[in-house]
Amino acid sequence: MRAGATPRSSTHASAGRLSAAARFEHARNGSLGGVFDHVAIAVADLAASERFYRTVLSVLGAEPSHADAELVEWDDWDIGPTDREHPLTRGLHVGFRAPSREAVDAFWQAGIDAGYRDDGAPGPRTIYGPDYYGGFLLDPDGNSAEAVHTKREDPVPDGRVDHLWIRVRDPAASKRFYMTIAPHAGLRIGVDKPDHVQMVGENFSFSLIDDERPLTEHVHLAFPAQDDATVRAFHAAALAAGYEDHGGPGERAVYHPGYYAAFVLDPDVHNVEVVNHNR
Repeated sequence: MRAGATPRSSTHASAGRLSAAARFEHARNGSLGGVFDHVAIAVADLAASERFYRTVLSVLGAEPSHADAELVEWDDWDIGPTDREHPLTRGLHVGFRAPSREAVDAFWQAGIDAGYRDDGAPGPRTIYGPDYYGGFLLDPDGNSAEAVHTKREDPVPDGRVDHLWIRVRDPAASKRFYMTIAPHAGLRIGVDKPDHVQMVGENFSFSLIDDERPLTEHVHLAFPAQDDATVRAFHAAALAAGYEDHGGPGERAVYHPGYYAAFVLDPDVHNVEVVNHNR
């Protein structure tokens, strides 16, 4: 589902402008199990953002699994145009898995050669880990895109989303939300500091941080479930804790038959989904 989509009713969320074919393609090629099901952002100029992500992700061996005038999708990474229901995503950091340090260098160089903005030249970042090696660029909307190579026990496939950094108003409030849904989204705490809470999945992470920089806006996070009961439990737990409904549990056949999902808003109004593809 597109980032920030508004549900048409409590039992059927709007597809925004996603076509059924697009969602089918995502379900067929998208990630299940320990990785993000998908992360979606809204962009100011879809063609420009598509050029950027094609340029840099192709170096990591990732090509779009679906592309049309309303959605471009790389398995677990989706971009779509802004509209009234999908405001521009800002202030996000996304790290994509690279197979080697050389691939990190090539990712960064491909972006620089194409005229994109540097956000940190390739090199060791030992603050994140002893063998952490990353290179950073800015996408056309100013979001930070990184290629990262570091030892992982069970890494995501090359070119997939390795991690996110999301700047939030109140990390403690965000922690309460994500710990509420953690049993149903496959999450646990990795780092727990006043200004940095890291949520960890089987082979991905996302960090909720307060570093006095502008807040991240309008991101959609979707986590996979293995059965419909987990989707219902996620939604029930969030609502029981006082969080805002953004689309109750039910089948969204507009994406594909059997697409069973529910949606809630986190404290920073990011749209959070748990989905069972029933495949």
